[in-house]
Amino acid sequence: MFLSKVSLCLTLIFVLCSRNIEAQFNPNYASGRTTMVHLFEWKWDDIAVECENFLGPKGFGGVQVSPVNENVVAASRPWWERYQPISYLLTTRSGNEQQFADMVRRCNNVGVRIFVDVVFNHMTGDNVNARGTGGSTADPSNKSFPAVPYSNLDFHPTCSINNYNDKYEVRNCELVGLKDLDQSKSWVQDRVVDFLNHLISLGVAGFRVDAAKHMWPEDLEKIYNRVNNLSTTHGFDTGARPFIFQEVIDLGGEAVSKNEYTNLGVVTEFAHSNSIGKVFRGKDQLRWLINWGPQWGFLNSDRALIFVDNHDNQRGHGAGGADILNYKTSKQYKMASAFMLAHPFGITRVMSSFAFDNTDQGPPTTDGQNIASPIFNDDNSCSGGWVCEHRWRQIYNMVGFRNIVAGTAIQNWWDNGSNQIAFCRGSKGFVAFNGDSYDLNTSLQTCLPAGTYCDIISGVKSDSGCTGKRVEVGSDGRATISITQAEEDGTLAIHFESKL
Repeated sequence: MFLSKVSLCLTLIFVLCSRNIEAQFNPNYASGRTTMVHLFEWKWDDIAVECENFLGPKGFGGVQVSPVNENVVAASRPWWERYQPISYLLTTRSGNEQQFADMVRRCNNVGVRIFVDVVFNHMTGDNVNARGTGGSTADPSNKSFPAVPYSNLDFHPTCSINNYNDKYEVRNCELVGLKDLDQSKSWVQDRVVDFLNHLISLGVAGFRVDAAKHMWPEDLEKIYNRVNNLSTTHGFDTGARPFIFQEVIDLGGEAVSKNEYTNLGVVTEFAHSNSIGKVFRGKDQLRWLINWGPQWGFLNSDRALIFVDNHDNQRGHGAGGADILNYKTSKQYKMASAFMLAHPFGITRVMSSFAFDNTDQGPPTTDGQNIASPIFNDDNSCSGGWVCEHRWRQIYNMVGFRNIVAGTAIQNWWDNGSNQIAFCRGSKGFVAFNGDSYDLNTSLQTCLPAGTYCDIISGVKSDSGCTGKRVEVGSDGRATISITQAEEDGTLAIHFESKL
């Protein structure tokens, strides 16, 4: 009897731990929402307003925000200074702790979750008398960061990463000279856990773990398991775990594999970004998208955080090189984004950029130091140096499309044997793409009830009107779909809520 009770207790512990870990794969979105946006380098006050005025009403599920902790003040204020920590104080060019907490509260109130980009693989590199955005100072050359505090006892010995086929070098040496923390040490684990738990107490829903590839999975597991459940006072369910998505760049051929991290949390699937760029640049035919997903070498859908571009590879950094699409190739970029959002694979993230002419350039400023707020135009677009892809009609309407068709499968796939494709999402939505150098004009099965529908790519539904194309669906569910080669957009999309 005693043994059976012990066995039962062990089983219960195992089940509870399993549920605990599994919960880290749930983005904790409000009901009916499926996609996050990365508002790269936005200020906290501006994000709060954007949640209330745009993201919430348009059905976005969450925001990935730039690193929130104090970073080094670098000459000319490049974007990458945010990835060189000085301390875990919540003071950056985006705002202070009070502004951050207010943003999280206001976004949660309108059903938009906040995911923090957390940097704890390393501290800053060699900057003599380094000064941080919160006024803290450090001596990186001696691995001294008193505002944490960290000393040279908390870091790996100095060495450079020269060989990515040596996993020990990748995880124990310094990434581009940044002082590499030793996450196996209890003091370091304590400081990181305190930092993450503080963010949870302020209402965040999860974390993007920067440079996870450069940390040992067993060390990350210890840290993740000590992080608190999400805050019920901020509206999360009892026992809800923070969503964890880890940056692991893996296009194959290296010692560290993305598969080593999938039991800990979701992984950023850079192979998706690389492959979708090749397809919509014309290096692969669209017809091959029929088996999009793990057959392309991607992780399983529930483990893959997917995107067309991110803040690194849109600048040619990280992985993918010239194949990566960004806002500068706008037609192909919108088509790739629409396909990502129309297809059921993966956990989707939309990029929202500022314009850049060189790869180091930081966000727009008012005076060379302080970040400028985006300027919003009458057509919802941004100016003032901000691109705001998430405000492009072709993208935010497809975020809504993904919400509407959630839970349905692809059916009635059609292609012309080349670069024209179309498919239904159950009986809720239909999408078509023309990547050829000639027009698409043919009768296709939409899987939708008879009626007139507004194409959400070329326009928006307004009461009983439509500012874009109208699609007439017959009693058999078929419609004549037309996308000319010369059109601004190479995509057409309709769903049951776009019926006029």
